[in-house]
Amino acid sequence: MIRGSSLVRSAVGAALLLALACSERRDPITLEEGIITVENQTSSEWKDVRLVVNDYFGGGVPSLAPGARMNAVLSNMQTSFGQRYDRGRMSVRKIEVTATDADGKPIKLSWSGVRFPK
Repeated sequence: MIRGSSLVRSAVGAALLLALACSERRDPITLEEGIITVENQTSSEWKDVRLVVNDYFGGGVPSLAPGARMNAVLSNMQTSFGQRYDRGRMSVRKIEVTATDADGKPIKLSWSGVRFPK
């Protein structure tokens, strides 16, 4: 015999699993409050991960494990000449991420500041 509280817990657990299964997949690149987040949504490790904002401001990490996230603060991004990104005077038009997967295949992700309603 199933007790009432066990039944309620089971129903809540099933509802949570259903909500997770039906939720939309996150974008691999997001920009919120001056922080760029890149998520490796593949099952392969990424090597030589390079992030470029507006064609000039860059940064990166040596590797990004499957399922891991990389956070980059916009104000820490800089050009090859050392100019830093100024959030007060600049806006993000595009973000490009390049890397190489474990098999040596190139990875390229792009984000554009233009978003249209679904």
